[in-house]
Amino acid sequence: MLADDDVLLRAGLASLLASWGFDVAGQAENAVDLLTLVREHRPDLAIVDVRMPPNHSTDGLDAATRIRDEFPDVAVLVLSAHVEAEQAMEFVANGGGTGYLLKSRVVDIEAFIGSVRRVLGGGSVVDPGLVEELLAMRRRQDPLVTLTAREREVLSLMAEGYSNGGIASRISVSEGTVEKHVRSIMMKLHLPEREDDHRRVLAVLTFLEHR
Repeated sequence: MLADDDVLLRAGLASLLASWGFDVAGQAENAVDLLTLVREHRPDLAIVDVRMPPNHSTDGLDAATRIRDEFPDVAVLVLSAHVEAEQAMEFVANGGGTGYLLKSRVVDIEAFIGSVRRVLGGGSVVDPGLVEELLAMRRRQDPLVTLTAREREVLSLMAEGYSNGGIASRISVSEGTVEKHVRSIMMKLHLPEREDDHRRVLAVLTFLEHR
């Protein structure tokens, strides 16, 4: 089953798959029709675009998720011109028989057919560009990335409940050095001194959330 609102791309993909021995049971140009066709024909595989009518948002990816929920035996390969990193990884992580490829990076027909067969066989396929984007997003969102190795060590010991004196003993430095590391940690984590906040606790909570 194919779903894409770009009729030329959809027709070209149908022709390609047919030439490699696949039977294209139906085609849809929007998410609503896709779900109807899948429920009617129960195909082995649905190849789905992410952004389709009616809303031109993540309708295709939402439909792909519903297909996997309703029909776990139907494999789903998502083809997209856009990187929807977190949603895509959540979709692929839900089990085998799923895949997510970026249209712009599909340049080798045999490799693409190999991906189709892998998903049909119960495996998973994830575009490397998606992984790169997800890692970049996590790096941008990780407040600990600016800390040095020593500052991470100090923060880790803070999380274990050690005082500055206790940390100094554990890593064999002076307490004054630990205090300098703690001040730097607070600055890098954007935790200025406030009367109503305990910065040490907030720093530890940040560490536990993102480590």
